This record gives sequence, structure tokens and C-alpha cells, in this order.
Amino acid sequence: MLGGGQLGRMFTHAAQSLGYKVLVLDPDAVSPAGAVAERHLQAGYEDPAALADMAGTCAAVTTEFENVPAGALERLGRMIPARPAAPAVRIAQDRELEKTFLAGNGFAVAPFRVLRTAADCDGLPAELLPGIVKTARLGYDGKGQVRVQTAADVAAAFAGFGGAPCILERRVTLALEISALVARSANGETAVWPIAENIHRDGILDVSIVPARIPDALATEARDAARRVAAMLDYVGVLCVEMFVTTDGQLLVNEMAPRPHNSGHWSIDGAYTSQFEQQCRVLAGLPLGDTAQHTPAVMVNLLGDIWYASPAAESSREPDWSGVLADPRARLHLYGKREPRRGRKMGHVTCLGARLDDALAAAARVKRVLGIPEG
Repeated sequence: MLGGGQLGRMFTHAAQSLGYKVLVLDPDAVSPAGAVAERHLQAGYEDPAALADMAGTCAAVTTEFENVPAGALERLGRMIPARPAAPAVRIAQDRELEKTFLAGNGFAVAPFRVLRTAADCDGLPAELLPGIVKTARLGYDGKGQVRVQTAADVAAAFAGFGGAPCILERRVTLALEISALVARSANGETAVWPIAENIHRDGILDVSIVPARIPDALATEARDAARRVAAMLDYVGVLCVEMFVTTDGQLLVNEMAPRPHNSGHWSIDGAYTSQFEQQCRVLAGLPLGDTAQHTPAVMVNLLGDIWYASPAAESSREPDWSGVLADPRARLHLYGKREPRRGRKMGHVTCLGARLDDALAAAARVKRVLGIPEG
């Protein structure tokens, strides 16, 4: 596993339950995944000796975060199976490559323009504003994005990012945001989980509702789009395709995450096969598991903010886990991070219910217990 964060930790647990051993490569001495893996190789992702060690020890390699250097995957892929492979990851981790790939292959996307130089901020078509300027690389959870109203705003945002490559994307009027999680094996077999409806707060995922409250035809369209994206990338692994549903019912592909995704955490408790077990199955060349949902689910993201009694508090305290678990269908997952920080993903709670309304009510109770704002 390249990467030692919480996604790697949950993958490690899933792989171990299937009888596999995991080596984690991560430079952090106290990484969540490294703490539970059979071996933690503490080194940089492009360290030649570490990569050689990994290739000599492991039967295959995967990733747990989108910004793993594609060059490291490429080097490992020459020695052992790398799933996903470097070419697909390289596209998914660069918004310029991602948007041009999607638009060039016929997927509906929000109107955009690539900004490589200050001159690209001149003569902007009126239909691109108001918009959002996004850095081409390394942006996530709302970071690396600036809302803009005018051409002058675009130029200022581009300059504020130091002249690094960006894209300007028109702001669209959204009804909701959804995500489709797809697994694709080396022989091209695919499996897609039910569509998740995602609600964000301050640019970070707050709640995922599964199944999404959308028409069946739209859910089918989203699942088909995810399958086509994976096939056109020749992607092998678990891929999340995030999409917008506009107020007039149009489906737009927004971006991809070349790994399991926060919006798929519900699958640990609510699906026959979790996204992490599926990632392990793909890596090991096993048949794909059943992605059907057996119980309606609402996943509540837990950020470090809930460890603090108020926005001004300087010292942290343990949240009321007993109050959370007073609901017998609330499933608590903590990520083993030592230090809670505001905005940092520390865990999640999956609330299950016989009906989706029951799961939504349970999620609302969990949020009240933990002091998480609604909406």
C-alpha cells in the first residue's frame, strides 16, 4: 500500500480479514495504516531503495490517496502489478488532464478553460462566469479553489496560486452532488455500488446518503457513466466518479478519485462487499464481490472540530461516543489519528435503518449528540 492514511488503514483491515499481509510505505512514523499493517516502511514515496524493497516483498501494490507520485507507481508497475496503473492515476490527479480526458471522450462536464499563463485569463467567454478557479494539482476538500465573479477576479485568483496551472470552471446551479463508486478487475469485469448523495459543509464531505434520493433512470445513467470512465481509462481498482445533478436534471461529471472514497465508507456496514474488500479482491486477482446494498445507510463524517467544545476552545476533549452508540444501529469507525485538528478527518459513523428515513433520523441524532451543525 502506497500511503498510510485512513483509507489504507481500512484496506489493511479488509485485506487481513481475507488472510493477506500488508506492507505500508509512508513517510509518517505514526501513520494510521502503518500502525495496523504487518510492516510499515517509513520512507518517501519516490525513495528508490524503499520502492525496490516493496517490489521485492509484495505480490502487488495499490494506493490510498490520489496524489501518490505517478512515477513511483510507474516504477513499481515494471516489477509487480500496480492497480491502478500510473497512466490512469496521472490523469485523475491533474484537473487539466482530467477535464480534457472527460470532455474529449464525450462526457458532459461544466464549461471550462485551462489557465496556464496570465494571458489565458484575458478574453474570457461570458458563459464561463461566474466560476471557480481550481489549481490543476493537489487540491482536495475545497482547498485550491477560489470563487470568481469577473475576469479581474480570475486573474487575481490565478496570480494568487503563483501562476501554477489552473482551470476556470463555470459555476452551475446544482440540485445535488452524487458519486458513483466502481470496481474494475484486470480482465475488465466491473461492479458498481448504489449511488451516494453527498452533502458538503465548508468544502468537506459532511454526509453521504445511500441510496441517493434521485430517479432510477438518473441513477442508472450515473452508474453507466462510471463504468465507461473506468473502461476508457483502462482502470484496474476502485474508482470514485463524482458528479453534479443540475436543477434542470442534467448529469455532469465533475472529477475522479483513483482510490476508495469517503462517500463509499457506508459500504463497510451497508453493502455485501465493502469498497476496501473489493480493492483487495482486485489487487489479488480474485472475483469481484457483490456490491448490492442490504441496508439503507447514512454516513456522517467526523472532523476534528467535534473534539473541541467551541470554535474558540484551545484544548480538546473526547466526544460523547456513548451517546452516539446509544443507537444500536450507529456504527462508529475511528481512524487512529493521535491529534484531532479542526477540519481533519478523524472517523465516521454509519447509521443504518430499515428504511432510509430511519437512517436519516439516526444520523440527525448522531449529529446532535456530537454538536455537528445540520446542513
